[in-house]
Amino acid sequence: DIFIFIKDEQGNPLLTADEIKPTIKELVMAAPDNPSNAVEWAMAEMVNKPEILHKAMEEIDRVVGKERLVQESDIPKLNYVKAILREAFRLHPVAAFNLPHVALSDATVAGYHIPKGSQVLLSRYGLGRNPKVWADPLSFKPERHL
Repeated sequence: DIFIFIKDEQGNPLLTADEIKPTIKELVMAAPDNPSNAVEWAMAEMVNKPEILHKAMEEIDRVVGKERLVQESDIPKLNYVKAILREAFRLHPVAAFNLPHVALSDATVAGYHIPKGSQVLLSRYGLGRNPKVWADPLSFKPERHL
């Protein structure tokens, strides 16, 4: 619905039905697998680095205990577990690109001219592995998010 209601300054739709349909299709087709894939990547990273898995288990035992399951109210206190998830999403994003955005005015970003009306995509995969943004970008290091 939001795609239909987005208008430009003159009140015209920013996206046509032909532009909206493939975006919605991509979202619907990608949605079922991505959450489980994200969990699988986080687990794979912890299996490859058992010391990270042990630190996560220690934090859960300390915060939650061994007598009950993790509750939603525990999550704010599980800082290392949250850092693991952030790091997993950095290295293995759920979607390779964010949803398209439209430039509302002419802009220059990192030396590139972006004319008004241009569709702009951010490569989450590229940003998450960019050595200008992340030190040792291909290594799984949850501590960078603490």
